[in-house]
Amino acid sequence: MSNEEVFVGSIDQGTTSTRFLIYDGSARVIGSHQVEFTQFYPQAGWVEHDPIEILESVKVCIAKALDKATADGFNVDKGLKAIGVTNQRETTLLWSKSTGCPLYNAIVWMDARTSSICRKLEEELPGGRNHFVETCGLPISTYFSALKLKWLMENVDAVKDAIKKGDALFGTIDTWLIWNLTGGVKGGLHVTDVSNASRTMLMNIKTLEWDAASLKTFGIPTEILPKIISNSEVIGKIAAGWPITGIPISGCLGDQHAATLGQACRKGEAKCTYGTGAFIVLNTGKDIILSKHGLLTTLAFKLGPNAPTNYALEGSIAIAGAAVQWLRDSLGIIQSASQIEDLASQVDSTGGVYFVPAFNGLFAPWWREDARGVCIGITRFTSKAHIARAVLESMCFQVKDVLDSMHKDADSGDKKEMDFLLRVDGGAAVNSLLMQIQADLLGNPVLRPADTETTALGAAYAAGLAVGIWKEEDIFASGEKARSPTIFRPELSEELRKKKVESWCKAVGRTFDLADLSL
Repeated sequence: MSNEEVFVGSIDQGTTSTRFLIYDGSARVIGSHQVEFTQFYPQAGWVEHDPIEILESVKVCIAKALDKATADGFNVDKGLKAIGVTNQRETTLLWSKSTGCPLYNAIVWMDARTSSICRKLEEELPGGRNHFVETCGLPISTYFSALKLKWLMENVDAVKDAIKKGDALFGTIDTWLIWNLTGGVKGGLHVTDVSNASRTMLMNIKTLEWDAASLKTFGIPTEILPKIISNSEVIGKIAAGWPITGIPISGCLGDQHAATLGQACRKGEAKCTYGTGAFIVLNTGKDIILSKHGLLTTLAFKLGPNAPTNYALEGSIAIAGAAVQWLRDSLGIIQSASQIEDLASQVDSTGGVYFVPAFNGLFAPWWREDARGVCIGITRFTSKAHIARAVLESMCFQVKDVLDSMHKDADSGDKKEMDFLLRVDGGAAVNSLLMQIQADLLGNPVLRPADTETTALGAAYAAGLAVGIWKEEDIFASGEKARSPTIFRPELSEELRKKKVESWCKAVGRTFDLADLSL
């Protein structure tokens, strides 16, 4: 069997859609399918998903992608050797061990219902919002799973009863998928990987184990938690009832960690994934850097049970592509997300308009849960094209804020630990105007690979590595080639860039203290 006749599947379960991609031995996509699923907004600031709908979307995507690859002449039934899983992180759910039924909808990572819990903990715990940073690298925030789990335990009777009876299982989406894929109530494996575990606030980033003191503080029983494993190892085989059976699941990473691997980021190299949010990850190698500039300390990846741990600094931006969806779905300014590039290209500037998409607060490096979105600088001259361009600029300004903080944390004196080239991927990265604006505002080049779907690729790499399809050196060599990249170079003058950044910072300041925190 030639290298091209060996295949690896990748389940990419994102915030608004699910995909399944099939790669050949040269890491080329030979079949894929994508399905969007329902977003639930029960109250202002609340966001939920139906876990059963997510499972069904995975099943449909696998079946359709297999059909497409087979129709194109690929012998996938014989050649599929491994499956990788990557997922939206921090999204939290509990389900019944005996029935497999969710005990409540999944609470999505951007959900802000835990604001009051966060404020209470900040007031009560030594160190305030930074109480857990030394242990898990994360500040107290609505973003992370532990707060969502605490809310479920305090507010949902079905959860309270199931925990009391010893019938509750906790997990992020990776855990939910793997448990169901490997048998569910008939012996499903209850596991999570180190990257997803690092986003719960419950894992000690030094020991890579659940932290007993943190569990006690949150009041979370150990028995509901999954086993923590590495990102690249044979976990278990897919059980009956799925379009594929008997295939090993051998890779699992949270989406941003998968994209970091898919971009083959070595120590000192950073990538930005533009999706519903935007997420910038800098691989810091074996060094754990506790940020002094509003960033998160997390894992990059651990490519095997005995492999070294690569750590990272991360800046998480809650609203990026979601702002484009807002223009489409709520304002009707565009009919499809792809139209924003043409609309924004009709003007050569925003006409002085600045848009800050703090819909549910601001994440890194500001960490302001009281922030709410603003659009300022509007005049009678302002058109929908100016607003569309301001929305694109808002993504790029937020990325610049994070990268500036990363350079401060990672670079000291004359010792430069961070590459200035930004590697980009994700759905919005196909927008060339967005990428040019990003390069202009950074004052540094932006590299876009030919294949921007590096999240799914990273999960495939991890899965293939575990079963011997690829070697680690081959994966990182692919990053040096960058797969026929497009490089965007800055064209904006330093004077104009500085002026625009100053105006952006003023606009961000206008968003503070606007939230009704009684919600």
